[in-house]
Amino acid sequence: MRLFRLSLLLCLAILAGCAGTSRQDGRYVAQDTSRTIDLTVAPTDVWERIRRGYAIPNLDTPLVDKWTAYYASHPEAMQRMATRAGKYLYYIVDEINRRGLPTELALLPFVESAYNPIAYSSARASGLWQFIPSTGTQFKLKQDWWHDQRRDPIASTNAALDYLEYLFEFQGDWYLALASYNWGEGSVKRAIARNLAAGKPTDYVSLSMPDETRNYVPKLQAIKNIVADPEKYAVLLPVVDNEPYFVSVKKSVDIDFHVAAELAEMPIEDFKALNPSFNQPIISAMEDHSVILPRDKVDIFNTNLAEYKGELSSWKIYEASQGETFSSIASKFGVSEARLREANRIPSNMRSASNQSLMIPAPAGQGIQLAPPTPTSAPKLAGKVDPNTRVRTHVVRKGETLQSIARQYGTTPSTIRSLNNMKNDTVRSGMKLRIPGTGNRS
Repeated sequence: MRLFRLSLLLCLAILAGCAGTSRQDGRYVAQDTSRTIDLTVAPTDVWERIRRGYAIPNLDTPLVDKWTAYYASHPEAMQRMATRAGKYLYYIVDEINRRGLPTELALLPFVESAYNPIAYSSARASGLWQFIPSTGTQFKLKQDWWHDQRRDPIASTNAALDYLEYLFEFQGDWYLALASYNWGEGSVKRAIARNLAAGKPTDYVSLSMPDETRNYVPKLQAIKNIVADPEKYAVLLPVVDNEPYFVSVKKSVDIDFHVAAELAEMPIEDFKALNPSFNQPIISAMEDHSVILPRDKVDIFNTNLAEYKGELSSWKIYEASQGETFSSIASKFGVSEARLREANRIPSNMRSASNQSLMIPAPAGQGIQLAPPTPTSAPKLAGKVDPNTRVRTHVVRKGETLQSIARQYGTTPSTIRSLNNMKNDTVRSGMKLRIPGTGNRS
């Protein structure tokens, strides 16, 4: 029933656009009919599929003009974002079409993350669709030591569209649904209630909201304007073929991240762009996570894997027994305890390794180290959750340095920098830092 209602609304919106209708207030107008599309001709690429599926009434406000001019004045940035988007657009548009949703939604990651799958915000939002941890959990996106599905292009897209469908049903209006995606449905609902109580209109443009949300839909409309007519704005969109770019491949063996990229005969950066959700330098066969590969690389990967004679992984997964210590395990495998702790994000004040799954790193200088764009907790003790794995806030005091703060919490300066998106080690008095919950302060 929900899919039927959405499909009906979509068809009505398209028909309204073709008829040239508009609302009397002039802020919501029909789709631009000056660009004729012959629907009897198959779309040449994904951009054309997106244009054909526009179904949200256009927003016509000064903020839209401002952001359209802004993006048009930065064509190189638009082209970079569009090039990144090319890897994911077919899948996203296909899923949008399958659900009967407006194709403008495929442009939302331009606004959210600049189509960067490892984008990470100060609010701890991550991935193409910028899920915060709690909303990611709500929509069943796993976030653990191995994997963060907020960065998975398939899982996060499905979750985002589930969320947007829900918000549209909740609000009954796409602009309010989009505002809710950015600000939260409760915040939008309260803003509507305030306007109702004051006898004011309750549409998106009339609500009092934060600047970020106020600019949110205008930014999407601006991207939509440019994609609708890139020549007008002197923006060159890359060709995105109307066919799948990637497929998922099940794995049955442990394999290092860089080895998988080599077997697929693709640059490591391209491999990371399709598989940004992995937190560790090894893709574990024990975890139920698929590898995403370009469609034309699957046969190459499988052939090379079958013929590969060397070690697929320079890392080992070790299940610690009762009574073992990190020192004894490090000695057993010929690595330093410091390196073992660093690889597994084990705090210095944790002594017992009992009942933990540990990654045993390769000797120093071998293997690869992936720096995950979001913080992840250390492996948890069997049967219970370590209460010290929470992220806490530290207010910098006069005379403190990043190094001294890291020592206080049993972590490293690089971990704090990553968690706070810091470019260097500079801290100042009064500055608030997010600190990984790595044990009690010493």
